[in-house]
Formats: sequence, structure tokens, C-alpha cells
Amino acid sequence: MNIITGSWDELRAHAQPIRFEVFVDEQKVPADIELDDMDPHCVHAVAYDEAGQPLATGRLLPDGHIGRMAVRKAGRGRGVGGAVLQVLIAAARARGDAEVILNAQNHAEGFYQRYGFAREGEPFMEAGIPHITMRARLQGAAG
Repeated sequence: MNIITGSWDELRAHAQPIRFEVFVDEQKVPADIELDDMDPHCVHAVAYDEAGQPLATGRLLPDGHIGRMAVRKAGRGRGVGGAVLQVLIAAARARGDAEVILNAQNHAEGFYQRYGFAREGEPFMEAGIPHITMRARLQGAAG
């Protein structure tokens, strides 16, 4: 597996189809909600399998939020999502962020807890899907 980080201009061609496959096709999120004006301002990560096929993606917003974490069916259960998450956390730490925050779909709460995220507040609905806010403090932040 290989993970590349970059800008939206650099990774859109591989990240957007993954996001549409997972969020729009599988989870029925409206396409106009899935894409937003924050993508050009984010650090994006895309994971590729040994054959160079894109399997997973996620993004880190300027304010420390991690979002749009999506793994294609072929990559699920293989550690691909965790590897993307760790790359985004490392990018946040490297730029000096003291913490990272995300809005996890309720079913993914345990996954994020394994990476040091703790639940905050009450569940809420986002794009018709139950979510929970989670936060992780970063040790060794550059700032």
C-alpha cells in the first residue's frame, strides 16, 4: 500500500471517485452535499493498492477537522482506512495542530477510538446519517 498526500488539484482525480462511490452511491448522500468549497483548502490523502488502484481517501481541513474518510469495499478490513487516518493525523501534528476533530458516523466510533479519539457531546444527524463528534489531542505537535 502507498499513501500520497497533496492538494485537491493533485489528488481530485483519484479522491473524488472514491468519495462518490462510498458516500453518494452506497450511503445515498446527495452529490451537492458531498462536494464543498473546502476541498481546495485541505490536505488530501489517497491510499493505493499494490497495483496502483486508489482504495481510500480522507482530508484534513485548515481548522484541524478530519473528514471525507472513505474506503472502497475492496479496501475494507485491510487497515487502509487506519493508515489514511494516521497520515492525516501526522500531517496535522507536523503543521503544529494541538488536536484533530472529526464527525464520525456512529457505526465508526470504535474505529476512531482505536486511534485515540474520544466521543464528545450527543449524536446528531448529518446528510441523513447519525454522527458523533470525536476529538484527539496530539502529542508532540510542532507548535
